[in-house]
Amino acid sequence: MSIAVETVAPMLSLEQRKRARNVGFSLILLALISAFFFSGRPGDAGFKLVDSFTLVLPSQPFARVLAVLLGALGAVQLYRGFGKWTNVVLAISTGAFVVGFLAWATSGGSFNLTGMLQDTVTRSVPITLGAIAGILCERSGVINIAIEGQLLGGAFAGSVIGSLYGPWAGVLGAMAMGVALSALLAVFAIRFRVDQVIVGFAINFFSLGLTSFLSQRVLTPHPEYNIVKPFTPYAIPLLSDIPVLGVALFTQTYFVYVSVIAVVLSTWFLYRTRWGLRTRAIGEYPQAAGTLGVDVIRLRYRNVWIAGAIAGLGGAWWPIGTVGRFDQNITSGRGFIALAAVIFGRWHPVGALTAALVFGLAEAIQLKMSNLDTGIPSEFLLMAPYIVTLIVVAGFVGRSRAPKAAGQVYEASK
Repeated sequence: MSIAVETVAPMLSLEQRKRARNVGFSLILLALISAFFFSGRPGDAGFKLVDSFTLVLPSQPFARVLAVLLGALGAVQLYRGFGKWTNVVLAISTGAFVVGFLAWATSGGSFNLTGMLQDTVTRSVPITLGAIAGILCERSGVINIAIEGQLLGGAFAGSVIGSLYGPWAGVLGAMAMGVALSALLAVFAIRFRVDQVIVGFAINFFSLGLTSFLSQRVLTPHPEYNIVKPFTPYAIPLLSDIPVLGVALFTQTYFVYVSVIAVVLSTWFLYRTRWGLRTRAIGEYPQAAGTLGVDVIRLRYRNVWIAGAIAGLGGAWWPIGTVGRFDQNITSGRGFIALAAVIFGRWHPVGALTAALVFGLAEAIQLKMSNLDTGIPSEFLLMAPYIVTLIVVAGFVGRSRAPKAAGQVYEASK
């Protein structure tokens, strides 16, 4: 007697089918934009990679080929899907679409592509560090909406202390300010059990109001307190000589290298150490962790303080890593973009770094487009990073599961 074995394809959930359909329609939309918008501008686009080589793309033919490719991928996605390769196909398609957009924008001219990639990596720093701060808090069961305020407070403290005692002291001062603001979050959210979202927004408004007031009353009449000598890029020997990547990745300020180290260390400690196991446990099942001897309250306090120091370091990037001064609301909502990076990265440091690079690329493109004659209103270009944030979180992330105990009050069993 023979037994027939039937292989049944796994059924997709309603959420998975919805996301697959959204991806398919999005690819077709990108194909239509390439066909009817990008192909309407003749000329060649030059992408300068190194001093002796410029990559030239014919704008119209490239846009037409791109439209056919994206349309075909969208049709396949709607018909049968790409399964586990969906994210890879989406990433490649998005990258090709960005190249098509740049080819359209620079048609008849050229720009330094390597410089834009370098700017992308640079501008991802505060988002990366802010996202790591959010991940550490939420993995511990504490929602950190106050990243924006911590970045802003760190920027102010870094500028003032850096002006008086040097940039390295400014970095330490920024981290101390981040810890102080995170201590407020910890006390109200953990000890007094106030709603964590409300506490986070209160800290954001408090930081914005305090820094704006001090900027007007202290920094304006005393400009000597607001002049920092920022760090200059440091070229790593040998690695900086690699074409294109050497400039983009290995000719950067210390902030870039520290942010990458922070991603590596936070990933290692979260998933390879006892501290990381306990941190993830109190973010998922704090009651169970408490019964096994973990001091949930103490560990949450410690992790929120560490997160505050990392966010404060991200805030120091503005005065000490780039502009050399503090301006009112200098962060411009980057803390909220860091929250989006936490969700996009699915509460993993490496995923958050990837998201930060995406948002950094959007900002770098916005800056580059402002110097080109594209006909796009400058107001729309300023919206670009935030539009990308909305599209990524709402359309492409799909369902992301936060730590179960994030935002929940913990009461130790007696």
